[in-house]
Amino acid sequence: MTLTLAIFWIIVVSSFALLAAYYAKRANRPDAIIALYVTLVIFANLTAIKPISFNLGFTSVFAPAAVLIFAVTFLLTDVVNEKFGRKETQKMILIALLCQIAVSLFSVLIVRSTPAPFFAGQTAISTVLTGLPRVIIASLIAFYLSETADAYIFAWFKKLTGGKHLWMRNVLSSLPAMLLDSIIFISLAFYGQMPLIPLILGQTAIKWLVGVIDVPFMYVSRHILNTNTLKQLT
Repeated sequence: MTLTLAIFWIIVVSSFALLAAYYAKRANRPDAIIALYVTLVIFANLTAIKPISFNLGFTSVFAPAAVLIFAVTFLLTDVVNEKFGRKETQKMILIALLCQIAVSLFSVLIVRSTPAPFFAGQTAISTVLTGLPRVIIASLIAFYLSETADAYIFAWFKKLTGGKHLWMRNVLSSLPAMLLDSIIFISLAFYGQMPLIPLILGQTAIKWLVGVIDVPFMYVSRHILNTNTLKQLT
């Protein structure tokens, strides 16, 4: 995938955050953002087993294709944290964790069920879902630790700066959290199956690219949420 195409898809995925923010403004609650958050997390886990090449122009890096989708979840946690507070952000993370556990259990059920004699896709569906429990377990651990770190760092920077410099707390909370997520997730999900260091470096590089591109989306989301008076939940 070229850098231009990667940026295009980052913008497309990130644009959904603006729609969710608009709903949150109208409804005065973050449930649409939570729904989008869970959707991105679940789909990212389902597609994480496919690594792809990203041509950055000066070099090529390798990362799971889902990185373009999952990295936007850090934007959503920051949006919820910015408007509704850390407690609501932690609730959103917990909901996503429970949904991932449910999907992992359901995948075992689907794979182990005897297929109808006319169904020809058992091998394909097994390829996708058999490794899903391991991916989800790795994701659960990395997800909880990195997203929690992101939420705490973001809240700490917000307090430190007196609510100013949104771009600073958005970037300085997301980038280290993304690195932590990459190290934990890649190590646990692909140990013994794929080369770890290239995937960790590649995934981190693409996540950081997403983090930088998402800064304007963070500002627009905050503008949408603040165009009328919303009751603070925390």
